[in-house]
Amino acid sequence: MSFSIATSGLNAVTEQLNAISNNIANSGTVGFKSGRAEFSALYAESQPLGVGVSGITQSITKGGSIASTGTALDLAINGNGFFMVRDSAGTTAYTRAGYFGTDSNGNLINNQGMYMQGYPVDANGTLQVGSIGNLTISSGSIPAKATESIDFTANLDARAEVPATSPFDPKDNTTYNNSYTTQVYDSLGREHTMNQYFVKTGENEWEVHYYMDDKPVTDANGANQVQKMTFNSQGILTNPSGAVDLSAAIPGADNIDIKLTYNNTTQYGSDFSVSKNKGDGYASGERTGQAIDEDGSVYATFSNGERLLQGQLVLANFTNPNGLQSQDGTTGAQTASTGAPLTGAPGTGLLGSIVSGALESSNVDLTSELVGLMTAQRNYQANTKVISTNDSMMNALFQAV
Repeated sequence: MSFSIATSGLNAVTEQLNAISNNIANSGTVGFKSGRAEFSALYAESQPLGVGVSGITQSITKGGSIASTGTALDLAINGNGFFMVRDSAGTTAYTRAGYFGTDSNGNLINNQGMYMQGYPVDANGTLQVGSIGNLTISSGSIPAKATESIDFTANLDARAEVPATSPFDPKDNTTYNNSYTTQVYDSLGREHTMNQYFVKTGENEWEVHYYMDDKPVTDANGANQVQKMTFNSQGILTNPSGAVDLSAAIPGADNIDIKLTYNNTTQYGSDFSVSKNKGDGYASGERTGQAIDEDGSVYATFSNGERLLQGQLVLANFTNPNGLQSQDGTTGAQTASTGAPLTGAPGTGLLGSIVSGALESSNVDLTSELVGLMTAQRNYQANTKVISTNDSMMNALFQAV
């Protein structure tokens, strides 16, 4: 009996050594979750039969450290959740290993060729929240977009004096107080210069003159367009209260029609300054790469500095993530014990955020594994000692007979 009990101990320790060896071997594997052998005593009613390994349990919920790689499509999760990936057969798996790239069709895939899952965009670039599918990054160029709006915010100096020289002349800086330049684009993606000239006309009153490529912007009647600006006694802009409509004829292209807003523009007793000068136009550009924000938004980046939304990756979590069935040490499959996946965008609910250009390291603790290795070795030696002692006792018995 003692011989078979010791043999069961050797078998159990061998499985433990296999688990420890696998952990040590995968200590450098991205997203790997360490496993441990769990022992259970064996009995036949009250008769001891030794020991067995009830299973190898992975430490799914224990995260590894996050290490920077500098590669845009290397991703790590800072917090709870798993990446959702799907193979060509449509089987979904869950992983923390963030090795991602693109295939020849622009699909986002991991290093096993499984497709990253998320919310795609429609033909208009609108995110289709709730519809989970493969994420694809467009390989085409981005066409030019004419400037249609400009958000402009500034402070006009309340201490300024009315210019001594009049009438206004853009070539004579004594006829205006300040000027500012904004780059705009026509329908062909060509760049143009729009200048605003600010002229103080009285207490809390100003005029703005507009020039496009050094030519005055005219109104519907052909007169030079001039916008009056007024401020209250607290320096808050009261007029214009909405957008200023500007239209400039451009040879060979459509007119540049712009809605110019002065939201939050003020008149305080400090130097003229501009805090916002943002237009929505741009030249055409070629795709140069991709970027993923911490909320999982996936963008294609272009040579003109623009980027277009391509989708948003989705994370999943489970009521019992330890119930995932291990497939290869880094991916797991849903089981009855995990419950249904709880999906959502990164950073929502209890889901973690995305760290781009980084990977989650293995959660193997080498020090702990080496200590476990020595402990297992002692257990193995102890069980062999039991077998050796049992053998000696049997030999002594046979010699006595």
